[in-house]
Amino acid sequence: MSHVRKQIRDDIKEALTGLTTTGRNVYQSRVYPMDDSKLPGILLYNRREDTTYETISTPRMQDRRCEYQVEVYVKAVQDYDNTIDQICLEIEEALYTDLTRGSNARDTKITSFDADFDGSGDQPVAVATLTVEVTYQVRENNPDVSI
Repeated sequence: MSHVRKQIRDDIKEALTGLTTTGRNVYQSRVYPMDDSKLPGILLYNRREDTTYETISTPRMQDRRCEYQVEVYVKAVQDYDNTIDQICLEIEEALYTDLTRGSNARDTKITSFDADFDGSGDQPVAVATLTVEVTYQVRENNPDVSI
């Protein structure tokens, strides 16, 4: 089995695949660039995770709060703000249909939005970043099973 963090990331990818505007252009990577054939598209990756311990006897129960970055890429001469807003609307609707991420999480929240634009190429590229916070619980010796 895989780490619960990966199971949740896979569930988010599945939820975001097939959106009206981005279609199948959803990638779990932050290393490779988004070329024109992948636009408009979404990158999904983990940013950080915090752990607190809820019990003192071993194996201890851990509450984990993981941040997933959902980056939206749009290349256009005009209306890229509107396209980003449309994609974010579709993302929010998709994520909030199952807050438990396939019964692996206690909650899912979008905690921030940020947008940036680069006009240096032949067409401007707009990038929006949504931070998605997912809380889940595991035992310290069994991080592949949520409780």
